[in-house]
Amino acid sequence: MNSSLSLLQQNVFGRLSSIKNAKILVVGDVGIDQYVTGGVKRISPEAPVPVVEVKDEFFRLGLSTNVAQNIKSLGGSPILLSVIGADDGGGQLQKLLQESEISTDFLITDKDRPTTRKIRVMSGMHHIVRVDYEEKKPLQSKLQLQILDQIKKHSDQFEGVILQDYAKGVLSKDLNLEITALCKKLKKPVFADPNERSPLLSYENVTLMTPNLKEAVALAKWDRDPEDLSDSEVHELGREIQSKIKSDYMIITRSKEGMTLFEDQRIIDVPTFARQVYDVTGAGDTVISALAMALISGFSLEEACIFANFAAGVVVAKVGSATCNLEEIRQSMNSY
Repeated sequence: MNSSLSLLQQNVFGRLSSIKNAKILVVGDVGIDQYVTGGVKRISPEAPVPVVEVKDEFFRLGLSTNVAQNIKSLGGSPILLSVIGADDGGGQLQKLLQESEISTDFLITDKDRPTTRKIRVMSGMHHIVRVDYEEKKPLQSKLQLQILDQIKKHSDQFEGVILQDYAKGVLSKDLNLEITALCKKLKKPVFADPNERSPLLSYENVTLMTPNLKEAVALAKWDRDPEDLSDSEVHELGREIQSKIKSDYMIITRSKEGMTLFEDQRIIDVPTFARQVYDVTGAGDTVISALAMALISGFSLEEACIFANFAAGVVVAKVGSATCNLEEIRQSMNSY
């Protein structure tokens, strides 16, 4: 580690106690991950498929709710604004949020679409089948207006907004642009975790966008294998995207290569601080949450990146979509 990065790391370590109870609005698709586990002892006589004898069944919050959980675990106050169905999945999702002490006051019910629910049938570590309940269609215009109305009415309750895009219909180009324009008037930052299936200009004028390298290549429509890009080509890619969307900052997350951040005329590569990698599921959720928390708490972009990298390093050492807290980050930084 170079000396300037080491000094920044020391600064971040010393400022962990200044991470404040940031109030962050999270807008995006929500859903439930349902797991059905059991053993397989025979093949079905009806078809050549395994018969799973169910031993356990449990539910986890998924999609944008995991961002809200990350904000909560880091000491912030998430406000979750999204759309659920008038179904059992919607009721289960609200119950899980309440158990996690995350408000359900800003969830809008749409009787015409199901709550996204993914059922994973597992036998040991073997994934037998996944069943998805969802409709990937844009929201009706009246629901988009409801979302904007909620933001206008309750703008005094949040300090920044995360647009968490899973391309399942809650966010659209028009809605993203409306939210970003509104927040600019309110002088509140907008952080976007993009989806490669959404148009690049959906994220125009956001404060910060955080694609991973694969998403960045797809958003820029480069016909290249992300794994083949050199550092200089990643820098070129980032500059091209940042120029098109006119964002203040941009960060490309690069897995084991860490992050590359773009600020004004500066391009800085920040290494990963992960010691062990068991599961990268949800690491992007942790990164966007940690970045938003740090920037709202007054960290510089480079300091926020170091904080987010350590947070991601803690999470990928756990199995499944996980969260981390400030004490875990403090311990990880102290031992690095």
